[in-house]
Amino acid sequence: MTETPDRPPIWREDFPVTAAGEDDVTRREFVRYLVLASGTFAASTIAIAAITSLRSVNEGTPRRIVSADRVKPGGEYLFRYPSEDDPAILVRLPDGDLHAFSQKCTHLGCVVTYQPDEDRLFCPCHDGVFDPATGVVLEGPPPRPLGRIDIEERHGIVWALGVQS
Repeated sequence: MTETPDRPPIWREDFPVTAAGEDDVTRREFVRYLVLASGTFAASTIAIAAITSLRSVNEGTPRRIVSADRVKPGGEYLFRYPSEDDPAILVRLPDGDLHAFSQKCTHLGCVVTYQPDEDRLFCPCHDGVFDPATGVVLEGPPPRPLGRIDIEERHGIVWALGVQS
């Protein structure tokens, strides 16, 4: 069957698609939208990461932790502060100084333990090492120091006073 001006070809009956709608989006426009969407996702990811790293830690309220004589030199005491969902560690260095930190590693949140024989706070997940006196990162992938908890000894009792961000 041949095509005549008054009758369209037979295949048009099975495939009635016209070419008029095919020019709505060009390749250049599609790539522009794709780059714009990718850039938006990247920018929002960076913004969320920046906001998360800059936010302050819950300050907490003063709370009794433990009797000071229960933590011997080179020892540790685990507690929760500022809330019951926040693990923390109190360490007494061999010289007798007391220091308290968040027990969550700043890399991926693994639990940090005190190793007095090596004079360090250690994260076993990725070999992160922190100074037990300051919480500063000494080795490994953690990006920032441990959250420090201000403490005070009052009449033989150690008190947590607040968290420094």
